[in-house]
Amino acid sequence: MKRRTLFAAGGAAAAATTLATPAIAQGRVQWRMVTSWPRGFPGLGVGAERIARHVAEMSGGRFTIQVFAAGQLVPPLGVFDAVTQGGAEMMHTASYYWQNRNRGLNFFTGVPFGMTSKEIRAWIRYMGGQEIWDEIYAQFNLKGFMAADTGLQAAGWFRKEINTVADIRGLKFRTPGLGGECWRRIGAAVVNLGAGEILPNLQSGALDAAEFVGPVTDLALGFHQAAKFYYWPSVIEPGLAAECSVDKRKFDALPADLKRILEVAIQADYDQVAADFEANNITALRRLVSEFGVQVRMLPDEIAVALGKAAGEILAELRDAGDPLTRKTVESFIKARTALMEQSGLTDEPYARMRRLDFKYL
Repeated sequence: MKRRTLFAAGGAAAAATTLATPAIAQGRVQWRMVTSWPRGFPGLGVGAERIARHVAEMSGGRFTIQVFAAGQLVPPLGVFDAVTQGGAEMMHTASYYWQNRNRGLNFFTGVPFGMTSKEIRAWIRYMGGQEIWDEIYAQFNLKGFMAADTGLQAAGWFRKEINTVADIRGLKFRTPGLGGECWRRIGAAVVNLGAGEILPNLQSGALDAAEFVGPVTDLALGFHQAAKFYYWPSVIEPGLAAECSVDKRKFDALPADLKRILEVAIQADYDQVAADFEANNITALRRLVSEFGVQVRMLPDEIAVALGKAAGEILAELRDAGDPLTRKTVESFIKARTALMEQSGLTDEPYARMRRLDFKYL
């Protein structure tokens, strides 16, 4: 796995950058993309930069996108406001960060005990998910696109072992979205922080535990410096889909070919990021164990069951008491999840079991 340089200095850039209207001259379009990731961040930050590069190449330079890492133009969790208020044309982030705008937005990133990567992709692309996402984001003049697939994530980093639900009570835990609400309901004190803020808070003791993505990103962020117990798998983010969402009015104003170029570049990078994580996570995990003494643990069943019960309660509340669009999202998601679980029960699960049977294979 190639190591990438992280955390370009953002302070001076932020001070020098303004939220001016992008230049449009001689048929050329210049946009700004704000992200929730450090510059050069494995998988997600690299993906944002690759989208911009591919758009410029495919358009012959007619369409260029300037990428701003977290903190350069706006804070990592300030990108939604930047785009909806006209300070940037697009954002590379995760839609569950905006659940305070509409709770249905959680479902377009990842839901506890929800869909795997390929299942959420099927729902959004072919089973009505994109149409509901468009309805929700239309309220904010946004158009959402899946931009990065991280695959099944890790449950998180813990400074101490966890064995029972009693070990969770009072635990100061960085974790977002509906998954964060599940952890809160079984006793954790949950907060959400940007990527670059997590390690200092673990080191100071302000956090007892944190989850972000998986080995590739977590190694780069240095979580192993402050916590040694790495739990798997994440039952709260089984197939996370990051977003690259755009100002809908400016997107609609693009020429047809530039619209298609942007769409194709984003969709291609969704799959590219998935391959990156799949290829490099195991190498990063081996390094964490062999070089840094990280101890890999499986999430205890007692804790998983408690989180599952909390997840069921939360989804029922969203369906029964949420706004109409949130209810529509929940119902569509559950219908797709049921069908896709039936499919995986015939394919993925039996094959995984058979592949582990005792026979010689080279």
